[in-house]
Amino acid sequence: MKLKIKKGDIVKVIAGESRNSQGKVLEVLPEKQKALVEGCNLVSKSTKPNAKNPNGGIIQKEAPIHISNLMVVDAKGNATRVGRKLNDKGKLVRYSKKSGEEIK
Repeated sequence: MKLKIKKGDIVKVIAGESRNSQGKVLEVLPEKQKALVEGCNLVSKSTKPNAKNPNGGIIQKEAPIHISNLMVVDAKGNATRVGRKLNDKGKLVRYSKKSGEEIK
């Protein structure tokens, strides 16, 4: 299945505990149809002491969110659905269904 969200997109969470928050997509997991969004769906994780964190303790970490709970934010700042069409150069590009503009 073709996913309409890519790494680096700005997305808005439309369902769940982190609803109405926006963030940048850090990673997409296509086999699970989930994505990691910066600053959204934070969970607490206990860590043992290691070189990166010498004291150990509890850290906040992003957990994956299902793709169906995310909407891409276009250049105007509106949450929108994503379509695909051929541009004038014959290349397939993503575009905003709300404004009709190309998504970079």
